[in-house]
Amino acid sequence: MSARAILHSIYSSSTTNQAYASDQTRNLIKNESVSASSDSKLRLKPNFKASSVARTLNSYAETGQMVKALTLFQTLKNPENFHWNVMIRGYTNNGQYEEAINFYYQMQNAGNLADNFTFPSVIKSCNKSLSLSQGMTIHGLIIKLGLPSDIYICNSLIAMYSKLGLLESAERLFLEMPIRETVSWNAMMEGYVSNGEGLKSLSLFRKLQEDFGVKSDALGVLSALEACCLESLPKKGKEIHCHIIRQCFELEIKVLTTLLDMYCNCGEMAYAERLFSLMPKENVVAWNVMINGYVLSNQHEMAFASFMKMQESDLEQNAITMVNLLPSLSQLRTLSHGKSVHGAAIRRGLLPHLFLETALNVMYAKNGELRSAKLLFDEMPEKSLVAWNVMISAYVQNEKNLEAIDIFLRLLMEQPLLKPDAFTISSIVPAYSELASLPHGKQIHGYVFKLGYESNTLIQNSIIYMYARCGDLRDSRKVFDKMPCRDVVTWNTIILAYAFHGLGNNALDMFSDMKKLGFEPNESTFLSVLSACSVCGFIDKGWMYFDIMQKEHNVNPQIEHYGCLVDLLGRSGDLEKALEFIETMPVVPTSRIWGSLLTASRYNNNIQVAEVAAERIFDIDHDNTGCYVILSGLYADAGRWEDAERVRSLMKENGLQRTRGMSFVELNCKTFSFAAGDRSHYETDTIQLVLDILSMQIGENATTLVTRFNPQDIVTMKANLPCRHSVRLAVSFGLISSAVGTPVLVKKNIRICNDCHSAIKKISSFTGREIVVGDSSIYHHFNNGLCCCGDYW
Repeated sequence: MSARAILHSIYSSSTTNQAYASDQTRNLIKNESVSASSDSKLRLKPNFKASSVARTLNSYAETGQMVKALTLFQTLKNPENFHWNVMIRGYTNNGQYEEAINFYYQMQNAGNLADNFTFPSVIKSCNKSLSLSQGMTIHGLIIKLGLPSDIYICNSLIAMYSKLGLLESAERLFLEMPIRETVSWNAMMEGYVSNGEGLKSLSLFRKLQEDFGVKSDALGVLSALEACCLESLPKKGKEIHCHIIRQCFELEIKVLTTLLDMYCNCGEMAYAERLFSLMPKENVVAWNVMINGYVLSNQHEMAFASFMKMQESDLEQNAITMVNLLPSLSQLRTLSHGKSVHGAAIRRGLLPHLFLETALNVMYAKNGELRSAKLLFDEMPEKSLVAWNVMISAYVQNEKNLEAIDIFLRLLMEQPLLKPDAFTISSIVPAYSELASLPHGKQIHGYVFKLGYESNTLIQNSIIYMYARCGDLRDSRKVFDKMPCRDVVTWNTIILAYAFHGLGNNALDMFSDMKKLGFEPNESTFLSVLSACSVCGFIDKGWMYFDIMQKEHNVNPQIEHYGCLVDLLGRSGDLEKALEFIETMPVVPTSRIWGSLLTASRYNNNIQVAEVAAERIFDIDHDNTGCYVILSGLYADAGRWEDAERVRSLMKENGLQRTRGMSFVELNCKTFSFAAGDRSHYETDTIQLVLDILSMQIGENATTLVTRFNPQDIVTMKANLPCRHSVRLAVSFGLISSAVGTPVLVKKNIRICNDCHSAIKKISSFTGREIVVGDSSIYHHFNNGLCCCGDYW
């Protein structure tokens, strides 16, 4: 498994050790690779009595002293094949694969033809250095020289083709071998495992013993156990455990540790604990495997307890131990222990370490410690794609979308060789969704298409939501219609998209289509459906779906579902019943629930219920600015100016300020912003002129608007009349800057006021244009004097 694949598994499963620990464990507990075992030392014996120089040369190569070996080799005037083979094998065994291959070519150029003693080492070097083309060239020469049936060469070729992904070529070689030894079977079994074909490996393991009556050796058992782990077959693993006992392999610590790893990865922790109790406790690898097993089984307290016991036994934890443990600390939200592990890693000189640093990054991100995560990330000398993904996801989950996009752009600019994967894209698209910038959303969609992820369901679900959040419901539906494969999340997303665009009937039609196609609705589905009913005022249907949710689909309502019902009761005008419903709910009401009641009170001009709701909100969240604003507005509408002023004074005393209303229009990849009374735009005179014309055409005048303000504030309020609100300015600019007949899309950072809502309905009728205004609540679609929200938002 590549480092990239290991790291991706680390993050996406939220268990930073799963792939890495398994991979590292197997590297430590297995003997030399199968291909290496095919290259026996005995095969290097020359056909003549070795001279003292030959013996010295062989001794240098075997002990890894390749500089001395090369110096001695260069003193030979006419080196024999034996001398060349010693050097090639020495370089191969010392991991100097390029040097081994180069020496092979020097041997050919010197006129010494490679023989059946040369090729196993050269093939192994091609395997290790991932030099497939050179390996295939050498294979062709082997056939030309008449050596294709040499058992040692065949074993090496099987290992090479398997490792480099040409499993069919390895199988063909294996089947064509006139004679096979145990190493040949092991090479093929290991090849199947390394290519994810665990069942084929187990089939070969069974055939070796049952059909050929050959007893597998320890290496074969290790491959079979890895296959059980790969396919999650604990029952088959237990059978192999019996085979291990019969063949007395339980005395080999490497076999036992791999068996322990199999039980842990298959979730059989009771068997793992029993086996671990019989093993020597000084085996650090076994401790690491157990910690890894507890993490995979979500027994995070046990993982931490094992780590503490390991410390008590004075065993020195290595980087793998810490990588294994950190996911548990992330889940347990024990930041102090995580920092201790980080400190220990620094003291022991384990950093920099790509896997460990990435695991630490995940731990900090899961604990919301973004500053520490960023510092660690910036200091990493090498950053894998998973490390970038961790930071992007952490910022998005903590609602720091601009920072997430900044990291994403840094990835594209600083690491051009790292291609964003599906996890990268599915993490960054929500950031663009929250920014609700349609031009940027289209750019990221184009990039997704360029990367070839147009068929990835997870990513396409994010794109559907992104378009809906950016106000483009048409493109959202287009993406949905083109998807080759949809899941429940896809349907939930498109239903929700119609819901917050105020198109309740479309949302409910999609829900019906979803059920007809056999998709089982879940909690999120019904939340989308109830939201659609809430936004569009389908009171009876809302209660019907709430009943169906529980009785027909066994979905228990959560706080969000109850919030939709409170909103429905508010729409019906029965605020006393809504208040009683909240107080009898089986869940504790949140400030958002009380906020729904407060909104209903504003809509129904019920100050008494509004005061109750506001009091409950302040008990939970005394810094809720929106609550102050709504309550102040209610008092002002009722002419209770002293109470309105008192609420404003309370806001000032608590250091709260009303969010400044801003509206945005995006044209030609540029964003134009407007504030109330704004005259900074380069076309401000034209915008104001159009506004005046529109105000006159819809029968709006300053006198009727000013009566809504406290008489003492009229002078100061005239400059901020509703006819000069930011959304009106943005709509006016959109009308004069876009093609006739096209929709005008405006975004507003706060809730649209009643006056502007009423005015834009009339403007849509007068101009014959569709005007879409997305505020902090929903997207309002104004058409022919009507709004999709039914004047309730």
